[in-house]
Amino acid sequence: MSESVRKVVILGSGPAGLTAGIYAARANLEPLIVHGPQPGGQLTTTTDVENYPGFAEGIMGPELMEEMRKQAERFDAKVEQKLATKVDLSSRPFSIWFDEEEIKTETLIISTGATARTLGLDREWDLMGHGLSTCATCDGAFFREQEIVVIGGGDSAAEEALFLTKFGKRVRVVHRRDELRASKIMAERVLAHPKIEMIWNSELVELKGEKPQGISGGILKDVNTGETTEIECAAIFYAIGHTPNTELFKGQLDMDENGYLITKPDSTRTNIEGVFACGDVQDHVFRQAVTAAGSGCMGAIEAERFLAEHE
Repeated sequence: MSESVRKVVILGSGPAGLTAGIYAARANLEPLIVHGPQPGGQLTTTTDVENYPGFAEGIMGPELMEEMRKQAERFDAKVEQKLATKVDLSSRPFSIWFDEEEIKTETLIISTGATARTLGLDREWDLMGHGLSTCATCDGAFFREQEIVVIGGGDSAAEEALFLTKFGKRVRVVHRRDELRASKIMAERVLAHPKIEMIWNSELVELKGEKPQGISGGILKDVNTGETTEIECAAIFYAIGHTPNTELFKGQLDMDENGYLITKPDSTRTNIEGVFACGDVQDHVFRQAVTAAGSGCMGAIEAERFLAEHE
């Protein structure tokens, strides 16, 4: 194999990508792990991670990802920050471009993750991190004994609302329908909780507040009548789902209706031989660090076996 062609390139450095890197590096495949502007993925915006096995007292999200990165590098995985702008998966070796730089690889492991959805309101990004958040576990503790609003009606919104009751004086859940889309058990917990109040048939249309002071509230619109009302709060949490980071692969890899990469049953194999997908980019059901790491292990083992078969 030419030195200019790598054996394994891994796109993404969350739990899936770094676990794939650890396994690929230990198999002497000299993987290149490439991450964009957010190394470590979504876990780097999380505070305490209490459900990752092996840490009885919990661990900070950024610390966990830093340990995973060091572990991968210990076995000579190479980690670089640059943004993939184009891929050609029509033939092997595959080509990946980072602006003008082209890298060729015999196998590709995609672990680009997913991004939390927002509403696209004015000043949304100005207020993000100033009372507006997409991560309850990251920011909930900043709003102890204050009014909190959660936007959404699915399992994510239910989980966020229940978690935020640990901190907020009251948690109001704004949902554009008249019943929750969450699973039955999650919906029952939300509706029965004394600190949670539902606001049905409504949507957030405007954010109130200024960047230094933070969120002061928002404007809600009744989806049936069009009537608007102002709601006061110290924090607004979006819990309206995630968008998989798969734009780069459209037209080349099979995806479901929501853009998640489709993998073969009990496998990380995509529709193109030698291309594997793991983590949140192909998992819209569990979306946990431990399941992402497990699928990263699978991806590396399958890439190793593929290379052995096609050497």
